Amino acid sequence: MVRYRPYTTVVLAMSADGKIADVTRSPARFGSKSDKAHLENRIAAADAVLFGAGTLRAYGTTLTVTNPQLLQNRIQGGKPLQPVHIVTTEAANLNPEIRFFQQPIQRWLLTTSTGAVFWQKRPEFEQIMVFETEEGKIDVAAALEHLSKLGIAQLAILGGGELVASMLELDLIDELWLTICPLILGGATAPTPVEGKGFLPQLAPRLQLIEVDRVDQEVFLHYRIVSVI
Repeated sequence: MVRYRPYTTVVLAMSADGKIADVTRSPARFGSKSDKAHLENRIAAADAVLFGAGTLRAYGTTLTVTNPQLLQNRIQGGKPLQPVHIVTTEAANLNPEIRFFQQPIQRWLLTTSTGAVFWQKRPEFEQIMVFETEEGKIDVAAALEHLSKLGIAQLAILGGGELVASMLELDLIDELWLTICPLILGGATAPTPVEGKGFLPQLAPRLQLIEVDRVDQEVFLHYRIVSVI
């Protein structure tokens, strides 16, 4: 059976040695103003953005669209000023006092039946979506099919590595934007763009390089997933 889903684009910045944060998993603020503008452009092009609880805990906020031209483009396209911001987490152990919950955006929660309990009678999330496998994990494929039915056609994935890995395993990623930043973080336990169990070379997703752009000391790489064996 064909399952419809949004077109999904991963957008991440990483160090030259492939780390998206340091060993303490502190907020990754090593990208330049150009990288932040690039990220804002990708967010402005999306109907919704999706990110894991670890990413939200690290920053305490999400990036909103503030560029006047991007806001005008969304208005002209008949879209709300901000895309929907969706947090995905099994346990949903989030602090309701963080600034994310005061930002002027639509907030949705993708979780399990257990994770939904605390938030169901609270006002922080406009929608709570429960899609669960028999093992009690989030059923990402079913969730994306549901998002498509809600009119979400373009979905930006903002991390972290576990979420990206789980979606790659299920062939749910279409494109990747990776910004290579000029520093080396190192650390065996520092997070990378794709965590999870990893792929053997013969089973690894294959990429097609669409675009390369250099701005000062950063390199912006745009890939399309061409096959997941």
